[in-house]
Amino acid sequence: MSRVRILAVVSEIFPLVKTGGLADVAGSLPQALRQHDIEMVTLVPGYPAVKAALGRTEEVLALADLFGGTARVLAARTAGLDLLVLDAPHLFDRPGTPYSAPDGGDWPDNAFRFGALGWTAARIGLGELPGFQPDIVHGHDWQAGLTMAYLAYDGGRCPRTVMTVHNLAYQGQFAAALLGQLRLPPRAYGIEGVEHYGAIGFLKAGLQFADRITTVSPSYAKEIQTADMGFGLDGLLRRRAAVLSGIRNGIDVDVWNPETDTRIASCFGASSLADRLPNKAAVQRRFALRQDPDRLLLGLVGRMVWQKGLDLLADAMPALVKSGAQLAVLGAGEPALEQRLAALANDHRGQVGCIIGYDEDLAHLVQAGADAVLVPSRFEPCGLTQLCAMRYGAIPVASKVGGLADTIIDAEADARDATGLHLFPVTRETLEAALKRTAKLWSAPAKWRAVQANGMRSDVSWTGPAKDYSSLYRSLLAAKN
Repeated sequence: MSRVRILAVVSEIFPLVKTGGLADVAGSLPQALRQHDIEMVTLVPGYPAVKAALGRTEEVLALADLFGGTARVLAARTAGLDLLVLDAPHLFDRPGTPYSAPDGGDWPDNAFRFGALGWTAARIGLGELPGFQPDIVHGHDWQAGLTMAYLAYDGGRCPRTVMTVHNLAYQGQFAAALLGQLRLPPRAYGIEGVEHYGAIGFLKAGLQFADRITTVSPSYAKEIQTADMGFGLDGLLRRRAAVLSGIRNGIDVDVWNPETDTRIASCFGASSLADRLPNKAAVQRRFALRQDPDRLLLGLVGRMVWQKGLDLLADAMPALVKSGAQLAVLGAGEPALEQRLAALANDHRGQVGCIIGYDEDLAHLVQAGADAVLVPSRFEPCGLTQLCAMRYGAIPVASKVGGLADTIIDAEADARDATGLHLFPVTRETLEAALKRTAKLWSAPAKWRAVQANGMRSDVSWTGPAKDYSSLYRSLLAAKN
């Protein structure tokens, strides 16, 4: 079996920089692919946090004019990852998140920042980096979308290309007037090019020109071809359905391992669940909840945005409080949702706790200590929270959408093999019903432990998905020959 060389193009990668699940995927997939003789090198922007994490680096490519300044590509190996870092201080040396300023607003030059990422990826894909010629360029989400357009319009001999959609709702739309400044030819601005509803669509470009399109679960691959879930791109995706597939995400089971996790209060395994109880007590302390090992403790970890259904959870709070269950919420996002959940925690002290912010260590503790984890998303391409929950013995209570539908077996639908509870359609009423079902299951300890054990036995690793990606890559290259 011959070695395949992949250039992955991402805007964030764990453990160097993370705002969401994309970073986890970017950080763990390359290592899982090695057993399939896949060499994946990842191009990532040189944010301050990324450069601070690098050890020894080597400049491998100089870029004299990259959208307003000089830049260089640095090769490095860190955290088991082979990296190419786009060191462009005029674009990436700034505070805030990878996408927004400290005040929360998007950087006004994001078109050029991620246009530069795509332009550089295309140059590498076309063989301009000495000693590295990728067989395939694999872009992730809108930030990498222009890579596919730059390659397509170059006219030279291109590598094969894959575009993965992690969340179709985020598309990277920018003013049409930027076309020339982004180094795209006039003919690119059309329905068969990068034009999307009167703007330049970065994600649209990736979906238009990639040889293969993947998304992060089979169910989501179907959903995004519908008007309700396609966010204006469903027509294009239906036209390209023959090259569209869904491959579910996995998690790094070495990082997410309750038997060795140094981030939690007490390590445990499927045969030592009594050792899980100190984690529950630790969560109750951290979230200022009443110390009670017998009280059902619900956890929620994630971004506070409309997609995640946290407004529905807030609406259902009276029913949750009446049930006697406790709730620990960790996350950040839309200010209105942050304020509403913080206010509810203040109104129900001892029963509801809310910590605003991103805290990887605390996220691990919540998964290890909560009895159940809520995921009431309106849509969810894959979801990693439910995979971590099952791994850590927390029963997921989640919407039956996207990857949540693919990875959770409902206790009512299949009592023998159940790994969690589903709710659908996603409304306040169905969420309240799911909370009642959770409380009923909690009141039957033997049934609860059976569902918990099924979840902990589930394969949530990258083993299966990495095999699927390997097959995809090799079939793509075989089709070219």
